[in-house]
Amino acid sequence: MSKPFVTSINNGIAEVIFNHKPVNAFDSAGWLAIADEIYALGDNPQVRVIIIAADQDIKGFCAGVDIKELAADSGVITKVNKGNYETFKAVHRNPKPVIVALHGFVLGGGIGISGAADIIVAADDARFGVPEVDRGAMGGGAHLQRMFPVQKVRYMYFTGEFIDAQEAYRLGAVERVVPRDQLMDAAREIAGKIAEKSPRMIELAKEALTGIEDGNLEDKYRWEQGFTQEAYATKDSQEARDAFVENRDAKFDKK
Repeated sequence: MSKPFVTSINNGIAEVIFNHKPVNAFDSAGWLAIADEIYALGDNPQVRVIIIAADQDIKGFCAGVDIKELAADSGVITKVNKGNYETFKAVHRNPKPVIVALHGFVLGGGIGISGAADIIVAADDARFGVPEVDRGAMGGGAHLQRMFPVQKVRYMYFTGEFIDAQEAYRLGAVERVVPRDQLMDAAREIAGKIAEKSPRMIELAKEALTGIEDGNLEDKYRWEQGFTQEAYATKDSQEARDAFVENRDAKFDKK
């Protein structure tokens, strides 16, 4: 099976470009492949900075997990959880700075990657959302809370409503908002500034900054994943996934 991304390395800058049509929704194998690639780039001495983005022909950065895979077999959630966990950890704990360049929809696992990253650049059409509750799942809150204030995170999580790039910029998560055709140029400009500096000093800086963060992001996400596992054992979760795949409204027992 082909990988859901392409990678290039130029002048110390690695670019991982998601290209899994139609919406960059990755199955369990796809998530594990992404994690392996990001880990490998972190160990590559030719790489000083990593940019993660999506093919501009795809409507958004990442739609998260492949709900169809999970609707067909809820037991695969353990493998999906592992793929998500390893991908987000590979970004957050990577010895190299990771810049994400976002356009269109940024959902679910896309939030996890963004929240784990060091710097976010967004196109003016970027939209952030966590529709987990409507998909019968949990997860992403820890990474969203690394981007936005607590009450904003809860509002987004409980309602499933999106916020746009300008609101994300206002809240401090996004470094720069640019027209979509300038997105990669903006990310490369920032990456170039970092790549010119001492690799060892940047590596030490990232390790130091990660170490002084409030709490352990990976532990927080593991906590969330336990609730994802619990959610998948419920009838409501199966109904939510079936409704999504069948393109209909979910029907829940409101007792």
